[in-house]
Amino acid sequence: MSLKNHPNGSKVYETERLILQPMSVDDKEFIFELYNRPKFIRYIGERGIKTLSDAENYILNRFLPQFDKLGYGNYLVVTKDKGDKIGGVGIFEREGLDVVDIGFSLLEEFEGKGYAYEAAQKVKSIGMDDFGLKKISAITSKDNFSSQKLIEKLGLKFKNYVTLPNEDEELMYYETE
Repeated sequence: MSLKNHPNGSKVYETERLILQPMSVDDKEFIFELYNRPKFIRYIGERGIKTLSDAENYILNRFLPQFDKLGYGNYLVVTKDKGDKIGGVGIFEREGLDVVDIGFSLLEEFEGKGYAYEAAQKVKSIGMDDFGLKKISAITSKDNFSSQKLIEKLGLKFKNYVTLPNEDEELMYYETE
């Protein structure tokens, strides 16, 4: 797949401590690990990734087409100091939401260090400054308090509860002002 239609589609971004690079099929092992963590399944959901092949197909069918279409999507979060793959952060078109939403997930061993906020703040500015998005939303579980705090720290405000298509759980919905 080609990202040539979007000047920023294959761009790598940096923050003080992190590198954000577009997810690629090379990241299938990482996606397999992250998406099968109990915390990911509890708060984000079961994505049916049971094998490395499933992870590769998920990247090919879910992540790459959005980069092709919009120029932004899901970024791998890597530490600058050690080169550790620690999570994913991105802006997603999601069925059931009118406004693209920001999402983030880290391996538990890298939580509590400010990485998720640092990465999410950068992705928010990529969306709004580089791609001219007027609004960004976020959704989270009612019991995911650390995610709620991070979303509020990003400047999004709670608006209402939503249930996405084909889902049972009522989620908290936030939006930029």
